[in-house]
Amino acid sequence: MLTLYVKTGCPFCHKVLDVGRELGITFEEKNIADDVVAAELVARGGKQQVPYLIDSEHEVEMYESGDISEYLRAQYPKK
Repeated sequence: MLTLYVKTGCPFCHKVLDVGRELGITFEEKNIADDVVAAELVARGGKQQVPYLIDSEHEVEMYESGDISEYLRAQYPKK
């Protein structure tokens, strides 16, 4: 399962979501506009920065849209 922490209007989040659409990937999106979700992100990753990807299948968690996009393209190439 892929979980992506996002913030409404975040261009970096849109970049990752666009890559997901390109590759046919669906994410469980969690928006940090919700204070509970924001606190969950900080507890998990250490900072309130988005996008933040959790790939529970491969036990990978990461920040940075460029790194996330590169990871998705390598791990989940378009079929």
